[in-house]
Amino acid sequence: MKVAVLQFPGTNCEFDAKYAFSKLGCDVEVVWHKEGKLPEGTDLVVVPGGFSYGDYLRSGAIARFAAIMEDVKKFASNGGKVIGICNGFQILLEAGLLPGAMKRNDTLHFISKYHHLKVIDNNNDFLKLLNVGDVVNIPVAHHDGNYYIDDAGLKELEKNNQILLKYCSKDGELVSMNGSVSNIAGICNKEKNVFGLMPHPERAIEDILGSTDGVNMLKGFLK
Repeated sequence: MKVAVLQFPGTNCEFDAKYAFSKLGCDVEVVWHKEGKLPEGTDLVVVPGGFSYGDYLRSGAIARFAAIMEDVKKFASNGGKVIGICNGFQILLEAGLLPGAMKRNDTLHFISKYHHLKVIDNNNDFLKLLNVGDVVNIPVAHHDGNYYIDDAGLKELEKNNQILLKYCSKDGELVSMNGSVSNIAGICNKEKNVFGLMPHPERAIEDILGSTDGVNMLKGFLK
C-alpha cells in the first residue's frame, strides 16, 4: 500500500506517521507542500499533526492554500482516501473537505495527555477493525481542538453516520474533553473516504509508547 504523508512548514508528526505506516508494511513517502502532484499510485494521503505555518491566522488556514492541496482535493473527489490527524484535521476543515470548524479548547489551555475515545461508527475503512462501542486510549495534543458545527450540520452528521469517535471515560461514558460539540473527536465525509480526528493514533502503536490501540485504527486502511 502506497501512503503519502504531507509535510508543511511547522508540522511535527510527519515522521511519526511515516514510522507508524512503515511498521504496518506500507510504502511511505513524505511529500513537501510545494509539490504539485501526489506520488504515482498513492492509496492513502495522511495530513499529519503539528503547527503548519505556526498556526498563524488560524490553525490550518494557510496550509489549505498549499500547492499540494489542489491534488489532494482531486484525489479525494475521485474516491481516494485521506486522513487528517490533529492539525491535519484542521487543514481538512479549512479546505472544505470536511464540515465544521475548530475553536480554541474551552479551557483555553493546550491539552497533552492520553484520553479515551468511544467508537461511534465503524462502517468505514478507518475503523472497520473495531466494534461500535469499543473504547480506545489515544494521545491528544492540541490547543484548538474544540470541534464546532451548527445544529443543522450536526443533524446531517448524525443522519449520515459521519460521527466516528467521541471523547469518553475509560468506562465508555461520554465526557467533554475540550468543549467539542456532542463530544466529537473524529468525523468523516458523506462518502466515507475523507477522515479527520484530533487524537493521534500514530502515537499509540507500541507498548513502549503507553498504548497499542492506534494499530487497529490505522490497519483498517490496509488493503
